[in-house]
Amino acid sequence: MERTRYLIVGAGVSGLAFADWLQDDDYLVAEADYEIGGYCRTVERDGFVWDYSGHFFHFRIPEIERYLVDRMSAQRVLRLERDSRIWYAERFIDFPFQRNIHQLPEAEFQECVRGLHERPDEQRGSFKDMLYARYGRGIAEKFLIPYNEKLYSINLARLDADAMGRFFPHASAEEILGKTDAPKSESYNATFTYPERGAIQYIDALAKGVRSDQIALNERVVGIDLDEKVATTTKRKIGYDALISSAPLVALLDLCGVGWDPNVFSHNKVQVFNLGFDSKGPPDVHWIYYPQRELSFYRVGFYDNIFGSDRMSLYVEVGLPSDAELSEDTRGAMKARVLADLQTCGVLTNQTLVASHDVLLDPAYVHITMKSNAEAAAKKKLLAAHDVHSIGRYGSWTYCSIEDNIVEARGLADMLRSRS
Repeated sequence: MERTRYLIVGAGVSGLAFADWLQDDDYLVAEADYEIGGYCRTVERDGFVWDYSGHFFHFRIPEIERYLVDRMSAQRVLRLERDSRIWYAERFIDFPFQRNIHQLPEAEFQECVRGLHERPDEQRGSFKDMLYARYGRGIAEKFLIPYNEKLYSINLARLDADAMGRFFPHASAEEILGKTDAPKSESYNATFTYPERGAIQYIDALAKGVRSDQIALNERVVGIDLDEKVATTTKRKIGYDALISSAPLVALLDLCGVGWDPNVFSHNKVQVFNLGFDSKGPPDVHWIYYPQRELSFYRVGFYDNIFGSDRMSLYVEVGLPSDAELSEDTRGAMKARVLADLQTCGVLTNQTLVASHDVLLDPAYVHITMKSNAEAAAKKKLLAAHDVHSIGRYGSWTYCSIEDNIVEARGLADMLRSRS
């Protein structure tokens, strides 16, 4: 049986960031897929560059951004001011909706204002309750509730008020109504960076600090013996001193034989369609939000307006329940509906589809509640007592940025290194 000090399960952002920061050569990265990157992968096809979904980077720590960019030799990294909009009432409204209700038709604007004045005094525990209490019926029901229910594929009454944390673009009633001179708070992604050859460039930058001969591709971990500290893969058994996993927490619990409640740990899926066309579409905009329940997708992003290219290049995201079954025929029908819906909302006019790619993200967005937070913390503590550490967005069953994953992975590497 082989042995390693650190067995790292998953060669995505978190796993590679841990290995890169470890300063110890006694590790092995086991990756189930045929290439590194996890969800942060890039596809190049027929002259189009697409990610598995829209991965735009929002750095709060300049040192981390410099660390990565300095490793991208001869790679142009674009820095852009976000241009994001909402398609509503046959017009574009600037994002976020709650700060731009003055752009609505007059009657709907007045309805939102009345809703702000008549909003309930007390806020209960759910995300839906929070939206009504902060923004009133008009703003909540015109955009915030339908859009987020399309994204999460769940009734928002089942999510906690703080389910999106710092990623939700809050605004006070005074800000919305223009009754304050204080500067408006910026959302976390007001600016973003993007490498010219796709998000995989950030993965490759992390991988420059990881020995390629210590990354085992096409090797899935299929079982973990917590007491013996032995992992079984599709190819061998590996003993370890510490195991670091960025796999979804529920998948890791299954591998370790630890039970979990599916009513507590729930999530959605997102079907992503990457679409390339022979000519341009809407100019300038980077992505558009769609709250309309009759439209299949909740968001459409425009790579061509990031790259400045002359052919429309889209990612289209469709939220689905976790139990949705997607056969090849189902995906084909969904793609046909997406193309029809793109025409309905004016993105497509006379363009011809010339290239495409699709991928299913499962899980995509986890459903955050007080129970899920408490259970995730308890399960992670139980695993850590056996020197198994679950990290990353899915490993911690949370909502966070790619930069947050790097910070967490580095912190764990520092902690484990100090113990040895």
